[in-house]
Amino acid sequence: MTIAPNSGTGSGPITPDGSPVEFYAMQTSRGEPEIVAAVTPEGGSILELGCGTGRMTHPLVERGHEVVAVDESAEMLAHVRGARTVRARIGELRLERRFDTVLLASHLVQTSAVEARHELLEACARHVAPDGRVIVQWMPPEPHDAWRVGQGRTEDGITVKLASLEEREPGRYAATMRYTVGEREWTQSFTSWRLSDEDLARALEAAGLRLERFLTEDRMWVAARPAAFTA
Repeated sequence: MTIAPNSGTGSGPITPDGSPVEFYAMQTSRGEPEIVAAVTPEGGSILELGCGTGRMTHPLVERGHEVVAVDESAEMLAHVRGARTVRARIGELRLERRFDTVLLASHLVQTSAVEARHELLEACARHVAPDGRVIVQWMPPEPHDAWRVGQGRTEDGITVKLASLEEREPGRYAATMRYTVGEREWTQSFTSWRLSDEDLARALEAAGLRLERFLTEDRMWVAARPAAFTA
């Protein structure tokens, strides 16, 4: 099977990266806002890049944070409440202000295009305060290597399953996820680059950031600081 990257199927709007908006609007947070809030000053400002339908935005707003939510999809942003929304491609974003925390979740850093990864991290770097943090969600190499077709989970009537996977070149994968809710079904196809810890650190450094520490035991959440920051 040949996988067409960055595409999706199913009812409702599909974003340019293949995300089915109706499916994502059903999602709720799974502990991620607590990770972000733990390293953000109380009431601090957060720039959320690739916010989607607000799955993380809403809990962060409820905690008292000022959140600016960015996404290139107007259909995604239509679901966001309580935050300032900005429709833009992340790499082109220039808000002329800086934030206590800049959040880049959803494994966006795993994009298979090196130039696009650099643009994403440069956007983080130019919007984070000198003493602020960039929080990145990524897939460490060990779980990335463990991907298998058929893997997935079912929670609250929602099934997420890896439907297909192929390695296009060493380290670069094309995958399709299948999402099922009752009789409704969507697919999302994307490409993903396998990054090592060293790859991630180098990518951060190239954008003027320094890997500070892993925030979770599974290492899927990373905190970075501006390279010039000193405690």
